[in-house]
Amino acid sequence: MDHEQLSNRFIEVFNETDYRSFFAPGRINLIGEHTDYNGGHVFPASITKGTYALARKRDDDKFRMYSMNFEDLGVIEFDLSDLDYNKAHDWANYPKGMLRYLREKGYDIATGVDVLFYGNIPNGAGLSSSASIELVSGVMFEKLFNLEIDRVELVKIGQLVENKFIGVNSGFMDQFAIGMGKKNAGILLDCDTLKYEYAPIELDDHLILIMNTNKRRELADSKYNERRSECEQALSQLRKELDVQALGNITSEKFEQYKYLIETETLQKRAKHAIYENERTLEALKALKAGDLVEFGRLLNASHTSLRDDYEVTGKELDTLAEAAWAQEGVLGARMTGAGFGGCAIALVEKDKAQAIIDAIGKLYEKTIGYPASFYEVSIGDGAKEI
Repeated sequence: MDHEQLSNRFIEVFNETDYRSFFAPGRINLIGEHTDYNGGHVFPASITKGTYALARKRDDDKFRMYSMNFEDLGVIEFDLSDLDYNKAHDWANYPKGMLRYLREKGYDIATGVDVLFYGNIPNGAGLSSSASIELVSGVMFEKLFNLEIDRVELVKIGQLVENKFIGVNSGFMDQFAIGMGKKNAGILLDCDTLKYEYAPIELDDHLILIMNTNKRRELADSKYNERRSECEQALSQLRKELDVQALGNITSEKFEQYKYLIETETLQKRAKHAIYENERTLEALKALKAGDLVEFGRLLNASHTSLRDDYEVTGKELDTLAEAAWAQEGVLGARMTGAGFGGCAIALVEKDKAQAIIDAIGKLYEKTIGYPASFYEVSIGDGAKEI
């Protein structure tokens, strides 16, 4: 879908020709999985797929919202006096929630808006399409109404919409990566302190391949809560002798010294993953600063192995994708990304071998699993902005 097609659709739907254009990316987490709730680091990056918004201010208090991804729902309308969650408003609750909390925080949005949305993030791929629509809406309101909003505050409002308005208990990483992303850079984010640092990612002759298992992720939520509580148990057993607030505060050396305090092998393995994975994110920062993509690829592989063997959240589909990728010439590294048990894996691959790699992995996956995977090539792009 190119910009001209979006423009034509905006004119058709709203019968207006003056509009401004905005974009917010999706995100991937390069490394640092299941470290966030353990007070460790994550390493997200914004990608070149995302959500577009074409919008114009109105001179009344009516909002008219239309999505090219949900054309059957037509134009969804509400006005400034009605900013409560409404199940019938479906996807439009995300921009509506942003509007509500921006106004509650004192930002002056006094008239309505006509807006057309279009997202090219694959459905169910775990690339955070909800945070993308929150941030594109936030930037749209900020620019249309000449507001000065600190970007980290806008990110926090996005998380508030997700948690309080929509009712999904997600962390800070998705909105942060999408709001703060930079072209050719990953962000090392300390989930404990919210301190962050950009790391250069000069992929040059490489690209990031997103490999979607296309498996429904019915297990992920229950196992996620189980892993969280296992980590809490392991931490409380370590705290009999260690003065620490989170597993992310413990080094691998310290863990090896004190792991005897953890009463079962399963809990030891869970803690080991959280602690070693956190160290891998710091090693990844060093590797990228040195321009060492080979070492970065090795860390991706080690992350997957730990998620498979110690954290046990991969499952047959993700293992098949990662292991098939490892066997291909031109792949520097691959791992699952996200909660696990379905969703996506990522691989760092040579551009000129990408199609051959996709064909080989795809063939092996379908033969092993019985249905096809989907593949998307992405680069690392800018965060949310006016275009």
